[in-house]
Amino acid sequence: MLRGIRKASTNWLGRAVMGVVLGLLVVSFAIWGINDIFRGFGRSTLAKIGHTEIGIDQFRRAYQDRLQQIQRQVGHPLPPEQAKAIGLDRQVLGNMIAESALDQRARQMRLGVSDAEIVRQITSDKAFLGPTGKFDRVRFEQLLRDAGYNEQRFMSEQRRVTLRRQIIDSLSGGLQVPNAWLAAINQFQNQERSIEYVTLGPAQAGDIPQPTADQLKTYFEAHKILFRAPEYRKIVTVSVTPADLAPWMQISDADIKAAYEKDRSRYIIPERRQVEQMVFPNPADADAAETKLKEGTTFAALAAERGLKPSDTELGTVKKSDIIDPAVADAAFALKDGEVSAPVKGRFGTAIVTVTKIEPEVDKPFAEVSTQIRNDIAADRAKTDVQSLHDKIEDDRAGGASLEQAAQKLKLPVGNLDVDRSGRDLSGKVANFPHAGQVVSAAFNSDVGVDNDPIETDGGYVWYAVTGITPAHDRTLDEVKSEVEAHWREEQIATRLKAKASEILDKLKAGTPFDEVAKADGLTVQTAEKVKRQTAGNSVSPKIIVAVFHTAKDGFDSVEGDQPEQWYVFRVTGIVDPKPDTNLVEVKSIEDVVKRQITDDIQGQYVTSVEDNLGFSVNRTALEQALGNSAPDIN
Repeated sequence: MLRGIRKASTNWLGRAVMGVVLGLLVVSFAIWGINDIFRGFGRSTLAKIGHTEIGIDQFRRAYQDRLQQIQRQVGHPLPPEQAKAIGLDRQVLGNMIAESALDQRARQMRLGVSDAEIVRQITSDKAFLGPTGKFDRVRFEQLLRDAGYNEQRFMSEQRRVTLRRQIIDSLSGGLQVPNAWLAAINQFQNQERSIEYVTLGPAQAGDIPQPTADQLKTYFEAHKILFRAPEYRKIVTVSVTPADLAPWMQISDADIKAAYEKDRSRYIIPERRQVEQMVFPNPADADAAETKLKEGTTFAALAAERGLKPSDTELGTVKKSDIIDPAVADAAFALKDGEVSAPVKGRFGTAIVTVTKIEPEVDKPFAEVSTQIRNDIAADRAKTDVQSLHDKIEDDRAGGASLEQAAQKLKLPVGNLDVDRSGRDLSGKVANFPHAGQVVSAAFNSDVGVDNDPIETDGGYVWYAVTGITPAHDRTLDEVKSEVEAHWREEQIATRLKAKASEILDKLKAGTPFDEVAKADGLTVQTAEKVKRQTAGNSVSPKIIVAVFHTAKDGFDSVEGDQPEQWYVFRVTGIVDPKPDTNLVEVKSIEDVVKRQITDDIQGQYVTSVEDNLGFSVNRTALEQALGNSAPDIN
């Protein structure tokens, strides 16, 4: 029960959504030279930087958020050993320490940012723009509510991010990349080569006889590791999230109608107007402009007279809430279509506005939004039920019930899986079930009979229990005979093709024309022009490209194909070096990339020095607890 209370008090969703909404500055610095320090830590403290502590739960949420993001990108579960191999734990902890260090450095430097600048950043953030491309307050408030943030907390977080950027961006201003460096990279990336080549396949390998029993046995014994059965685990899962519960909730028509009436403003598309404004440096100029307008000068003519383009005066078709300056908003929405306002003293100067088009308010009928309202009500009620079910399951488990028994008592569906570390079932297919990556990763860090904490996800919980383990083991030849035969055949074809390619190369190097050699073996000579080292957009195999750029002009070579039953023989027919002009688009693009790389390096060194000055340490025991396995090697 205590575990449930502690977990229920956290909100990982807010952190995940805010990462997308704000486009937070991510500083990916590895952690160098962290020593084991076991003194000065609170029981729930994982790391300490200066006067700031990073808690176990705080790190765990950040780690799981990042893990889920990667798993969504790659489309399959990421086993713990792979996450460790790519340094995910180091990256997440490094980012958290770096952000805390920069926050403390900003306070030491007494940096600040005005409320007006924070407002400007928020209102220009693409995440908060509506269909018109303008700031949409309703969308802004909805995103904050979904993330569990209020406006004050959001602005506070945005302020910290802005201060970090002030520090980081000041380090690399005016950075210049040496021309010799750009020329070398340009030469490497944009050199073009032309080739002629032939592709050898199974037809050139000839007939492969059926393997004898002794041949199969010999091959199997030499490659037994290829056919080894992986470890499988039987996993029981119970998922309780708003998405699981909402479809089954009974919502009455009266409740839906009441919600519609209560939040009627949500279903009203507010009036929009096409607004133009001219801002004047002082009231006197605005008064003079008003006089001209009254004398018959049109708004457009006056703008042209002042050297203003349409883009300088148009605010677009906007809602009243889209206009940042309240005085200008009030004036614009008090005008009739085609009217021009008197001078308005606004936040950014004295302005004159006009309205050229009015789109009246639209009230969405109940029938159009009733389904969405029903889903919203169900989702809200499900959140309450989720926590209630969480507590009941935890109480039952604390009383000695198994996960299955607790779920059956509450009439919750129970999932049964039998998968390997990659999430594949016994048939070799990737098992498709909710939150697969997290469940599989956690299960392979657990054991039979272990009482695991539920995984927090999507505003709910997923429980899992390992009920059986089938260890990895060698298979017998009879179990995998068809696979062994297929691999043996592929190896035979590859061996013959390699020999055939060597035979063709010998003839070419002896002076026999390419067409003549190809025709003798029933091959067709193909060509590829303007091939670059980057594989994107190239029409030939990446393996050919690597070999081509290691071969001199008019030189011959061969290389294996992308498949075991494929081999290439080629000749480099032309090499074109790129122009050294530093003003070319390609070179400018290279310069931008190199600048970013140098900037990252400079920023990384700076943050490392700040961390060293503040002093930081990591509690390896707490880190092991947070990851649920052995602590990573971070020394």
